Amino acid sequence: MCKKVAFVGHRNVWKDIRNKLYDRVKEYIEEGCMFFTMGTHGEFDRMALSVCRELKKRYKDIKIEVVITSLTQINSNLDLNGSEKYNPYSDVSTVMYNTEEEHFKRKIVVSNQQMIDTCDTLICYVDTKRTYGGAILAYKYALKKGLSIINLF
Repeated sequence: MCKKVAFVGHRNVWKDIRNKLYDRVKEYIEEGCMFFTMGTHGEFDRMALSVCRELKKRYKDIKIEVVITSLTQINSNLDLNGSEKYNPYSDVSTVMYNTEEEHFKRKIVVSNQQMIDTCDTLICYVDTKRTYGGAILAYKYALKKGLSIINLF
């Protein structure tokens, strides 16, 4: 049984995969998986978060975690006038891995690796013919770690 699912994908999604993603996540929930984690930097991440939020309405016990790479993503909830700003992650848990020493261009790569280290399953949207990019690096890292991988590409 799956304990925790991570989501990784390209910044842009070129195919209509939302229904496939929804069905896979629902399948994992019905098999007993209750913990889902994803990043915040691309269309696939946003789609995964949207699907998990939608399923949380039906399956109240699932836990959703969003990995951020910068405090500016959730910095202050108050603007200069003291009014509350919109916080896109107020309904989910957030985590920020220790990437402080990393070059800003490597923060996502390192965060993806640390996220994968906490999971046993990866649902991804990765063109495996690519030779560079954060999504392919995360995919190869998950392969090396022996994760169960579902590629929706």
